[in-house]
Parts: sequence; C-alpha cells; structure tokens
Amino acid sequence: MSTAAPVDSPADPLLRGEATSTPVKPAVRNRRRTVLLFLAGGVLVGAAAWGGHWWTVGRFMETTDDAYLQADSVTVAPKVGGYIAEVLVRDNQTVVIGQALARLDSRQYQAALDEATATVASRQADVARSEADLAQQQANIAQAKAELDGARANVRYAASQVDRYAPLVKSGAETEERTAELRNAQTRAATTQQANEAALRAAQSQTLTLQAKLQQARAQLAVAEASARRAQLDMQDTLVRSTLAGRVADRAVRVGQFAQPGTRLLTIVPLQDLYLNANFKETQVGHMIPGQPVTIHVDALPDADLHGTVESLSPGTGSQFALLPAQNATGNFTKIVQRVPVRIHLDVSGEARRALVPGLSVTVEVDTRHAASTQAQAPAGGARG
Repeated sequence: MSTAAPVDSPADPLLRGEATSTPVKPAVRNRRRTVLLFLAGGVLVGAAAWGGHWWTVGRFMETTDDAYLQADSVTVAPKVGGYIAEVLVRDNQTVVIGQALARLDSRQYQAALDEATATVASRQADVARSEADLAQQQANIAQAKAELDGARANVRYAASQVDRYAPLVKSGAETEERTAELRNAQTRAATTQQANEAALRAAQSQTLTLQAKLQQARAQLAVAEASARRAQLDMQDTLVRSTLAGRVADRAVRVGQFAQPGTRLLTIVPLQDLYLNANFKETQVGHMIPGQPVTIHVDALPDADLHGTVESLSPGTGSQFALLPAQNATGNFTKIVQRVPVRIHLDVSGEARRALVPGLSVTVEVDTRHAASTQAQAPAGGARG
C-alpha cells in the first residue's frame, strides 16, 4: 500500500502568512498603548477639570426642580347684586387698571339714587326753613328787647312824674285826683314792663327750641346725603372694573347671569409681575441670602437660560403653613427632609417674558458663593478684632 508523499509548504513565507505576523504585533501593541495612554490622560484631565470646577463653582450651586412660576392673581367679583347686562372683555384679553369688565343692570340702583337725591333736597328745604324760623325768632327777640326798653322808659317817666307832682299836691297846687292818675300810669307802665320781660324770656326760650330743630334738620340732611352717597356708590359699582393690569383668565361671567355680591366673575393675572417660588431642601438653604444670582431653566423654553435673584426666604418650612401641619410629638417618628420656599425675582424681558405664565415648571440653580465666602471670612475677622 502506497502512501501519499507529504506536500511541502510553500517556500515563500508570504504565502504562509508568517511574514507579517511577527513584525506587525509590536506596532499594534504600541498603537493601542498610545491610545490608552491618551484616553487615560484625557480622563485624568477631564476629572481634574471637573474637580476644579466643582471645588470652585459646583459645590456652591444649589439646584431644585420643585419650582413653579406664580403671580398674585385677583378674582374679580361685583360689590352689588344684579343681572349681568353686558360683558366687556374676552378670554385672555389684556386689560389695564380701571378698565370696565362687565356691567350689571342698573335700573333699580338708578331709582334708589333718584330717591336719595330727592330726599336730600327735602332735607335741605327743612334746614332752610329752620334757619328762616330761627332768623325770624331772632328778630322777634330784638323787637321784644326794644319793647322792654320802651316799657322801662315809661316806668321811669311815670315815677318821675309822681315824684314831681307829690310836693305840689301837699302844697295844694295840684289835686289828689292828679296824683292818682300819675300813680295809675306808673302802675300800668310797670305792668307793661313785666309783660315785655316775660315776652322776651319766652322768645329767648323759643330760640333754643328752634336751634334744636335746626340741628335735627341738619342731622337728617347728613343722613340723607350719606344715603345718597351710598346709592351713588352702588350705582357706580354696577360697572365692574379691573383693579390691576393683567390678562383675563377663567372667565365665567355670561350675559343674563344673576350675580350675587362676591360671586366670582373672572380672574385677572398680572403677567408683568410674575415671580418664582422654589422649594429647596433644608440642607440647601444654609448659605442662601437675598440678592444671590439664580439661573432658571423653564421646561417651556428648553433652549433658554433665564436669570433672576433671590428675593427672600420663607420664615418657615412649607409644612408649618399647611392646613393640617404634622405633629411629630405623637406616634412613631421618621425624619423627613423638609423644604423651605424661596422667592425669586425674575430678570426676564422680551420674547421670553411673553412665553412665561403662572404654573410652569422650572429648574432653579442658586449660586451661593457670595454667602459662603462671607461666612468663611467672619471668624477670621472676629479673631483679628
């Protein structure tokens, strides 16, 4: 049995694939080592840069996404009741201070105003009549005083006549009849004087009565004028006006609707006075102070970086002002990190301002470096002192 002779391998090493294997492997390893070293160096440089940035900036940045835009909206309601006669604004319309929003049926209020005006005129007539009566009484008093002065003069004259004729009667130059007549005249003059004095007292007492009536008439006039002013206010309040500038929202008023005093008609949102409430964890507010810069990212404007400043911090955590605050002194206790509301003023204008509305979700980043540096310098300053 014959066997096949072994076939010799090709003499050319390139045909065996051995010529490139031995010299290529070290080059590949060198390239890989270079790439790895380069990548490691890049990672170290990046880590160093990130660490430097965190040490100088990042550790002072406090961030939260528990933040929302807000505005002090005002609910518009009528002060008087009545049927809605006209609605003067549309949904989402921009209004200014004092602009008319709705008008109520004012006929009954106009009638009440007319009645109050007529009552004022009547009370004014009563005051004028009382003043005239008082002036007339003053004239009567002056007349009574004049008559009293005349009576007193008559009394003095009669007495002088009696005194003058008395010696003549004693000497027989005049008769007793003449003396009797003079004494009778003296008595009549004294009686007239007494009557005039009584009339003067009566006139003067009547003056007090008339003065009291005049004061009463003036008081009734004041009451009527107050009623007229109230009727005038009610008449003016039938036209519901805006108390601030903003945009109409949540409009629920319709023509023909009966509105009671205090019934919500619509809401005015002052978009120009938007602010931001960010609820930071209690572990984040230790270095926050008013005036620190804030970077704001609004979900509705993902490509825009907005800015603001810390305006104030709440005097308590949100749980302290809840309708039913937690009572941790009862039952089992589990510590929960509390949140402190921080109010932030927005420094935004232009197109970004027009896109912001209350309720939008926001991510807030507060730079606390200023407060941290101030607190770090405080002990050193105290030691130097």
